[in-house]
Formats: sequence, C-alpha cells, structure tokens
Amino acid sequence: MAWDLILWILNFFIVLSLLAVIMYQYGCLADLEGDHINSFESSASINACVIPEFVIQGTLSVIFLLTWHWFMFLLSVPISYYHIRLYMAKRHLIDVTEIFTSLDRDKKYLLVKLGFYLVIFFMVIYRLVETSVTLAMYEEEDYMVH
Repeated sequence: MAWDLILWILNFFIVLSLLAVIMYQYGCLADLEGDHINSFESSASINACVIPEFVIQGTLSVIFLLTWHWFMFLLSVPISYYHIRLYMAKRHLIDVTEIFTSLDRDKKYLLVKLGFYLVIFFMVIYRLVETSVTLAMYEEEDYMVH
C-alpha cells in the first residue's frame, strides 16, 4: 500500500512538471505576442522544452500502464499518440519564420493541453489524497489491534 502512495506522489510531481512546461511555453508565446521577446529567442526556448515534455508525457503513460491504472492510462494515451504523430511528421518544433502566422493556433493548442493536464492533475491529487487517507486508516486499525 505504501508503494501506491509513492506512485501517486511521483505522478503528482510528473504532472506538475508538465504543467510548468506548458505554462513556460505559453508565457514565451505571450511575450512574443506582446513584443517583449524576439521570434528567434521565443522559438528556441519553446523548442528546447518540446522533447522533454514528450518524454515526460510518455513516461507518465508508461507508469500508468505498468501499474495497471487503466483509466488513467487510457486518459493519457490520446496526448501521447498525438505527440508521437507530431514527432514522426517532424512538426513538433516551432519554425522561427512561421511563428507569427501560427501564434494564435499554437496558443490555443497549449491552452487545450493545459486543460488536459489540469484534469489529469486533479485526478492525481484525488488519488493521492484517497491513497493517503486509506493508508492512514489501515495503519490506525493496525495500531488499535496491537
């Protein structure tokens, strides 16, 4: 049972890092839109985060699969599949020359991903709290018996 708690704590930090990456990318696009940063710096900053985000998301999906959390796995599969398709088509990086034409589309895409990761984040928080309470109740029962 303690392994479940460790798993959900690990998943909490993984999803938190995904949220941070998405917020950073969105901030770079917002700075570009507000003309606080040039297009080369913005695209370089965003592109540096893309592959780590894909790896972290894939790792999260694999963790859900290996620990038999089917609902969470099935929830994370579509975004993992989309990331794989983007990578295979070589459309995962933002082009410096086309960043202004795709700015609104990229911001909407990041907001959808942010919403998706927030749903997973709240589900992970729920499971973390549920596991913690269950573990504490079982330990209390064991303490009362002895």
